[in-house]
Amino acid sequence: MDSVIFFGRSQRPRRLRLKDDWQHPIVVRYRPEHKLEIHQKIVKDASRRVRAEGLNGAAVSAVMKDAGLTHGGFYKHFGSKDDLLLESLREGFREIKDTLAHAAEQSPPGEAWKEIVRTYLSLELCDHRERGCPMAALSPELARADKRMKPQIVAELVNYKSRMLPFMPGQRTADKERAFFVIFSTMIGAVEIARILPDRAMREKVLAGTRDFLLRSF
Repeated sequence: MDSVIFFGRSQRPRRLRLKDDWQHPIVVRYRPEHKLEIHQKIVKDASRRVRAEGLNGAAVSAVMKDAGLTHGGFYKHFGSKDDLLLESLREGFREIKDTLAHAAEQSPPGEAWKEIVRTYLSLELCDHRERGCPMAALSPELARADKRMKPQIVAELVNYKSRMLPFMPGQRTADKERAFFVIFSTMIGAVEIARILPDRAMREKVLAGTRDFLLRSF
């Protein structure tokens, strides 16, 4: 079968005939895990975009372009944009949980929660919201999220608390839960305020003041 390609600037385009070898088609085969790897890349890229730009930052066209894919390939990976948002939030919570847990596990005995405070309130995470906590980046938007998404969002918050609870100060579970809510509510608010400030020194002042206050409070 012949295919025709038109090119040139004249009104009567010249034609170049290419021979299709339809009897010997080229078949591109991917490794079985290829689709999963692409899916994970899309989710990770979307998670960074959502934390940096808000829930509307995960536009399908932008996310797929980040992954080097076309818009049409989206529905091979996700049933809807809400599915992508939920997976990207889950990835964001997973990333911050791993970051904080790693810091806690590397600390001396009894210092785990303090290292969590120092890490969370670091200027590095404050200035790079795409790598930071989804709560500090998205709390107002999550509060206004579609009610169909709320149960999954609450489930991620519960998982967040469960992962952090063993590191919190206190002997009883109730004490640790109280400490978790006080510490994380304070840190989230401090990061949100610091990010409003354009001056780096002022951001550090807010973060450092909050760190010192929390480290003296338990």
